[in-house]
Amino acid sequence: MGIRIGSHIEKVNGKEVSYSEFVQKYMEKNQPVVLTGLMDDWKACKDWVLDNGKPNLQFFSTHFGKSRVQVADCGTRDFTDQKRVEMSVSEFVDHWLDNSLQELGSASTNQSNGHPVLYLKDWHFVKEHPEYLAYTTPLFFCDDWLNLYLDNYRMHKDPDTYQANNEISCSDYRFVYMGAKGSWTPLHADVFRSYSWSANVCGKKQWLFLSPSQCNLVFDRNMKSSVYNILDDVSEKEFPGFKEAIWLECTQEQNEIIFVPSGWYHQVHNLEDTISINHNWFNAYNLSWVWNLLLRDYNEAKEYIEDIRDICDDFEGLCQRNLAANTGMNFYDFFVFITYFCLANLVQLCHLLRDCKSIWSLSPVAEHLALNLGSVRKIVCKIKSVGGLAGNHGFLDMRETLDDPRFLQLRTGLERVYEMIHKQHSCCFDTKKDLVDELRELDTTRTYGSQVFTAEGLISFIDNAITKLSCTNCEGIVLLSEWDGA
Repeated sequence: MGIRIGSHIEKVNGKEVSYSEFVQKYMEKNQPVVLTGLMDDWKACKDWVLDNGKPNLQFFSTHFGKSRVQVADCGTRDFTDQKRVEMSVSEFVDHWLDNSLQELGSASTNQSNGHPVLYLKDWHFVKEHPEYLAYTTPLFFCDDWLNLYLDNYRMHKDPDTYQANNEISCSDYRFVYMGAKGSWTPLHADVFRSYSWSANVCGKKQWLFLSPSQCNLVFDRNMKSSVYNILDDVSEKEFPGFKEAIWLECTQEQNEIIFVPSGWYHQVHNLEDTISINHNWFNAYNLSWVWNLLLRDYNEAKEYIEDIRDICDDFEGLCQRNLAANTGMNFYDFFVFITYFCLANLVQLCHLLRDCKSIWSLSPVAEHLALNLGSVRKIVCKIKSVGGLAGNHGFLDMRETLDDPRFLQLRTGLERVYEMIHKQHSCCFDTKKDLVDELRELDTTRTYGSQVFTAEGLISFIDNAITKLSCTNCEGIVLLSEWDGA
């Protein structure tokens, strides 16, 4: 059974697109696009590529050879993914070079002489080698709450599941991928239903995309399992809707970056020896995708163990632990995450208001912050509507957070990003006292207490803060959240 190709992904010169145009045409509308012209000054494009356009594998062995990485065997399926093994970068390069030499002496061009085609995936290169500045994240992708948060905090803090020796593997979502011609990634949608971007440092990839509106077509009758390889002879009996799916195709060349929107299933094949840099990320525009995935996976986790509810001392806690293990975070992790960003955006709004009483006429940053807060509030209302935070856990103490150096790092990081995006410089402030004074001027923590325990509490905190700011600013503040990405 072949696949139906409907159209191809748009390709544009990234130097000719403004940030606001990118948001309006692709991020808000959740549409894929290929961007050119954004990798000219990357160190990786010089060090990692030979003059003939092939990967400079010896460079990796020499400079990063001892790094331990996860490598997929592209010929062996392991449930919904490919079988993975751990090896050093040097061992991976040696395997790649050995296979290349054997293929040169072989009449066959479609096989690797019985040896598995290996694909290095999910290498946390930035965390492991921070001193080597391989690339600069393009401006379009800098509003990255996920990696900014993980630079300062852990996503999941349950001591029962925390592993101290796993610091790199759970530390961020910035990756390097390396694979020979013929390596590939099975059909999937990205972790957390995040956005992703993938830059080809060298080589060529074929991407096959399926719109979220059609993703039900690649699942079985029970909506439990999806097609593994869309280029296989897919069983019509097992996947009755598959033949109706209409795919978008894209060939990504060297020095091109592809934006992968939330919820788009995709399968990727390396048409040449390829090295790519990939980030997963989310922000105010796709938070609803993250929450919808968490809610779906939570309901599945709860259904799976429903028969032990009556004999379980902490059934809800068990559901949340299983959710974190399967999805990478649970309701409580997500709530803490959005509460930190709520607070960071409010502090920055206070700061802007201190600089100028008429922030809307002065600052596109202020509109961006209001949009962010509107998105957070909208998600918290969804959490509240399903009773998503059972129990009284005391998730976040606002006063303690304001005094925490990690929060200072997160907030100043967010400020720098919005200054770059909107080309606006504001007066810098970096002391704990400044942070505390900015928010306490609103009298918010005294009115509603220092701790946020529930979704209702966070909604009240946001509403009170915005009311106070609007009273200070005669133009008022409107939370911009009319869009809903999922």
